[in-house]
Amino acid sequence: MLVSGKSVEGEAMCPHRLVLEHVTSRWGVLVLIELLERPYRFSELRRAIGAYAGRSVSEKMLTQTLQTLERDGLVHRDAKPVIPPRVDYSLTGLGREAAEQVRALAQWTHDRMAQVEKARHAYDESRRADHEAREIQSRAS
Repeated sequence: MLVSGKSVEGEAMCPHRLVLEHVTSRWGVLVLIELLERPYRFSELRRAIGAYAGRSVSEKMLTQTLQTLERDGLVHRDAKPVIPPRVDYSLTGLGREAAEQVRALAQWTHDRMAQVEKARHAYDESRRADHEAREIQSRAS
């Protein structure tokens, strides 16, 4: 069975890693965080994620993400038999637990971004200095 491009055989190799990939994927993180607020209809969720991410998620990608998270037991899909069709998405108890963890990590990233940028700058400067020293040394040889 294929869900989000992953095969069931892949799950047998490392099921924990696969769930972690689903929860921390580009759109999985945003879906989980948005659904913490309230249940959403598909189009509402798509707009909310687009506003949060600064770019829109395609219908296909959102559908795949929701199906994958539903299969993992994190998202509940409630299809109401009305015309026009109405489908609401919400978090399960398991999904709420995962979403809280993801939101905490996202908040930590936000809170520590200045430190990360400082570390990146120091690393880049160190690499640049090492590269320049090697260039000078190779020219001298």
